Amino acid sequence: MSRFQHPPRRTQQAVFPHYALLHALRQGLWDLSCWRCFRHRPRHPVALKAPRNRLDELERRRLLAIANSPEFGHLSPSQIVPRLVDQGEYVASESTFYRVLKAENQLKHRGAEKPAKPRYKPRALAATAPGQLFSWDITYLPTSVMGIYFYLYLFMDIYSRKIVGWQVYETESSELASEVMRDICERENIAPKQVVLHSDNGSPMKGATMLATLQKLGVIPSFSRPACSNDNPFSESLFKTLKYRPAYPCRPFDSIMAARQWVGTFVHWYNEEHRHSAINFVTPAQRHAGLDGVLLRRRVEVYEAAKARHPERWSGATRNWEPVTIVHLNPEKSIKEAVNKKEKKPELKKAA
Repeated sequence: MSRFQHPPRRTQQAVFPHYALLHALRQGLWDLSCWRCFRHRPRHPVALKAPRNRLDELERRRLLAIANSPEFGHLSPSQIVPRLVDQGEYVASESTFYRVLKAENQLKHRGAEKPAKPRYKPRALAATAPGQLFSWDITYLPTSVMGIYFYLYLFMDIYSRKIVGWQVYETESSELASEVMRDICERENIAPKQVVLHSDNGSPMKGATMLATLQKLGVIPSFSRPACSNDNPFSESLFKTLKYRPAYPCRPFDSIMAARQWVGTFVHWYNEEHRHSAINFVTPAQRHAGLDGVLLRRRVEVYEAAKARHPERWSGATRNWEPVTIVHLNPEKSIKEAVNKKEKKPELKKAA
């Protein structure tokens, strides 16, 4: 008889956790009713035994006395344990010190530096139409005087990528930002509670005048996390497009009027001429006006006609010209991965 056909009992016990129960059923020692009673029998709670290596009460009190003594009270457990060992005494490990102090509510931050703050997730926002989610920021424009700058205030609609408002000033302040925002709301017919305005934590963004203006206009403010510049990616990307544009002046601006004139030219090009890669190569103005759907359907028809004329030139489906229906700001990780996977285009570079 082959040993592979009838494995030894120890092997069966190792492979099958309920070997003894199965063996009893096979031998007729138990019937089905007995097995059901065994399966549904009440489980009596078992008292957990204390670990053998735990400190007893006297050792615990001694540990607390040492940690609160004048000699060691100002030190952390990682400093206390080596000093005790240097004195020829071992009381407990560092982890035990920390655990006992925490149980006694004595584990507090005692250093001179500020305690570490938990990192919070940024607020996830999404836009499904123009006029729902705006982003804004301020960037420097160099002048002919070293150390002096003009300040470009730039507001954009995240859904359409359209620049909905801008202005160049000689200073940055919440009062000037409030003027630009009031003009945007009037020109775009923004209703109360319609728009969320996202920005970083700069003083013009969180100034009392700006916040009061937003409250009066019914605009909901949203801010980046402290020291997290990538929480406002749309404005940062737009500034990069502006400053890396071939037409960007090589020399500083001589006057604020020259700066305003150049920015006005850029805004017209960006809104009316620039085919934006993130919105499937329609202009921000077309998308803001709701014309992108018609344009993209027309492109699909052109591609399908070209494929019908020369099907041998197409190895698969035609190019994806579907409109982008939703734009996320600081999305959850799962949403971000899904969007990146769906919109991944290796042959194209994403521009602002």
